[in-house]
Amino acid sequence: MTHPQDSVDSRSTGRQIQLETHGLDVIGDAERKGTPRTLFWPWFGANVSVLGLSYGAFALGFGISFWQALAAGVLGIVVSFLLCGFVAVAGKRGSAPTMVLSRAAYGVRGNRLPSVISWMLTVGWETVLTALATMATATVFSRLGWGGGTETKVVALIVVAALTVVGGVMGFDLIMRLQTWITVITGVLTVVYVGLVADHVHWSTVSAIPAGSAQEFIGALVFMMTGFGLGWVNAAADYSRYLPRSSSSRGVIGWTTFGASVAPLLLLVFGLLLAGSSETLSKAIAADPIGALTTILPTWFLVPFAVVAVLGLVGGAVLDIYSSGLALLSAGLPVPRYLAALFDGVLMIAGSVYIVFFADSFLAQFMGFLTTLGVPIAAWCGIMLADLALRRRDYDEGDLYRPHGRYGDVPLLPLLLTLGATAVGWGLVTNTSASWLTWQGYLLEPFGLGGKTGAWAYANLGVLVALALAFLGTLILGRGRVREQEAQAPSPSPNEGVYST
Repeated sequence: MTHPQDSVDSRSTGRQIQLETHGLDVIGDAERKGTPRTLFWPWFGANVSVLGLSYGAFALGFGISFWQALAAGVLGIVVSFLLCGFVAVAGKRGSAPTMVLSRAAYGVRGNRLPSVISWMLTVGWETVLTALATMATATVFSRLGWGGGTETKVVALIVVAALTVVGGVMGFDLIMRLQTWITVITGVLTVVYVGLVADHVHWSTVSAIPAGSAQEFIGALVFMMTGFGLGWVNAAADYSRYLPRSSSSRGVIGWTTFGASVAPLLLLVFGLLLAGSSETLSKAIAADPIGALTTILPTWFLVPFAVVAVLGLVGGAVLDIYSSGLALLSAGLPVPRYLAALFDGVLMIAGSVYIVFFADSFLAQFMGFLTTLGVPIAAWCGIMLADLALRRRDYDEGDLYRPHGRYGDVPLLPLLLTLGATAVGWGLVTNTSASWLTWQGYLLEPFGLGGKTGAWAYANLGVLVALALAFLGTLILGRGRVREQEAQAPSPSPNEGVYST
């Protein structure tokens, strides 16, 4: 098994990449190498997708000005990825995947609830990214006159799915190698894209966009948080677990946040300028996030654009399928990690086939489903962050797998906090993307926020409220439980009475 630092060394020595055999098990100290700066590569590669340009149109769609959208984007991206950085610290303190470390807060079997939610979210995102990459390829080929019909989509889906599934099944070493190349290729080609379409930016038009209300600004802010860091927070420790325990916590936080944020921030700025310069382009992006970006490109750059679009989306999907496999194991599936990733890959392909070939408006509804999952994920994040903040010692790795150990089996406090925060959160969000989600927003009227048609209806306060309630509840009520856990002596027999999945 190789490590972040070895990703460069293995290229120079030509050492063959091997299938990762690690699943939910603890990474031994002898195998933990590298420095926090190696976290830059997977996080940058996963978030350098040209889809980031489309978020400019999404943000302006809330009815706010360029400066408001820029502020909402910067705050939403940096703050949400900062949450990922904090959770990543747990990885180097516990040597296990994110959804195993979560057992310290939720108990060994009680953690199945957030594990299932995490699995659904990551499988959902990898499906959407794969479908978008397939449709982007078809759009480019159609513009070139090379097809773009069913045959093109089938070939594109096979290529995209193969890259994603192979990366997820092979594991950490191949992912680090793949993400390094994706970072370089997509970074260079994205800069070329920006240069080619820069003359479509008209500052006079952008600066004339009127300002929106405070509620619309908050809505855009929450959307940015959900679309970026909160979509990754449940996987944030999956890569830092390979770092030595002596690694700087500030370094882990800083490199995770910087690596994940830098590309989306730059892409957002230019996306805002493009979308703000043309209402037609902005509306087209809302309907076809990737394909619309090709309409302002010269023909000769369409193939390189397809490369950058596909690789960027694959970079995110690979990290998702790797983490979704780990989440599925943590939820209780008793199979090796690579089989769990392969199973998720099959689901991803099936979902992508439905989106690409059969669904008319399924993508919009599915994104509504993913947004809905943002509320319980925010609640989990609040509990995880508070639990981590209360701890003064590293995790007892043996007890993370032992139901009768210090972390317990099914403690009620975190489960009740999660359910309560989620119930309140869903009551403060609305979702028009899917008719079957119209039940949300049931607390807007009782709380005096104008109901489902009032000014606060689309501010999506529920995500922030769920995060805050879960964090404060754990910080206040969970202090004694953490102190009791850390007062116990280290478990003498790491493998005795363990719960393998």
